[in-house]
Amino acid sequence: MRAFAFALSVLASPAIAQTCGGDFPTFLSAIKAEATARGLSPQAADRFLAGARQDPDVIKADRSQSFFQKDFIAFSRALISQNRLDNGRIYGDRNDATFDRVEATFGIPREVILAFWAFETDFGQVQGNFNTRNALVTLAHDCRRPELFQPQVYAAIALTERGDFDPATTTGAWAGEIGQVQMLPGDIIESGMDGDGDGQVDLKGSAADALMSGSNVLSGLGWRANEPWLQEIIVPNTLDWVQTGLNHPKTVGDWAALGITARTGTLGNAALDARVLLPMGRNGPAFLAYPNFDVYFEWNKSFVYVTTAAYFATRIAGAPPYDAGTPTPALTGAQMQALQTKLEGRGHDVGGIDGILGAKTRAAVQLEQQRLGLPADAWPTVDLLNAL
Repeated sequence: MRAFAFALSVLASPAIAQTCGGDFPTFLSAIKAEATARGLSPQAADRFLAGARQDPDVIKADRSQSFFQKDFIAFSRALISQNRLDNGRIYGDRNDATFDRVEATFGIPREVILAFWAFETDFGQVQGNFNTRNALVTLAHDCRRPELFQPQVYAAIALTERGDFDPATTTGAWAGEIGQVQMLPGDIIESGMDGDGDGQVDLKGSAADALMSGSNVLSGLGWRANEPWLQEIIVPNTLDWVQTGLNHPKTVGDWAALGITARTGTLGNAALDARVLLPMGRNGPAFLAYPNFDVYFEWNKSFVYVTTAAYFATRIAGAPPYDAGTPTPALTGAQMQALQTKLEGRGHDVGGIDGILGAKTRAAVQLEQQRLGLPADAWPTVDLLNAL
């Protein structure tokens, strides 16, 4: 699930303070008042809110994201199949002209967009059947992330006002994303593109519109044209593990001097910044993450999803399966929560006690490993948990 800023002035206006929770009809009245204060028409707000209801299945989905507790190897093997790889090539060929335009306009390799397209909707085949209006108002009313979803409600009202959103019939993912590459209403307002030239932006029915729009989003988030994003590497056992991780950049030339080599082909430009990424520690797969890898985190905040999506793009481009190595077994969800609790107790920001090994937890793990004299590769183990 993604959350991008959007530039439409009426939606970027300072918010009239909205409370979350409480009486739902009262909340909807407050939403209408704020929508009109932002310059949206009362008629559009009424049309959007008529029949709006809370969807308990949306809340259930929001609270049940245990899939992201999987480690990288388990997660990537669950998402990447030979069938998806084959379909990536099939859909790439089928939409060759659009991908040529993507590459010429944005400098984004087709494999990157194909990977997102595959993971988000299986190339447009599974776009979700949640009523988008109800999903958005449910999450805007809920107190877990109202600051994220309330602006998306106003964006959807704006789309309703201009005739591009039918509140009663528009469906998509549980978190309010719409279309083949799953864009939130604010994304559509800012980055939606008519890729097939029919005068409409149809992210559900038009692959060309969806692919150009998704590419426009990535470009706006800072994608550096014609540069790499992720590359599998071979790391010498003599490397100082403290230097690894997303918060420890060096130039490619510096990494090469420390003995880093490409598993296939050659490393990127020696002047580029890059980080050594060890998603399962020093005994597991190893990658060099280039600046474009950071853009993935603007699409999705999950470390394991981002790493898998970036890796899948390299597979579509022809890279071999990664060398899984022999990593130390992952902590269970309960053990991870216990670890996060201990890390928080030592003053680290782990992004919440959720049992998920995200970027913040990994950074805290590495600091504690270094403090305790353990190999500081950011991979949590039972030994670390016991030491804490």
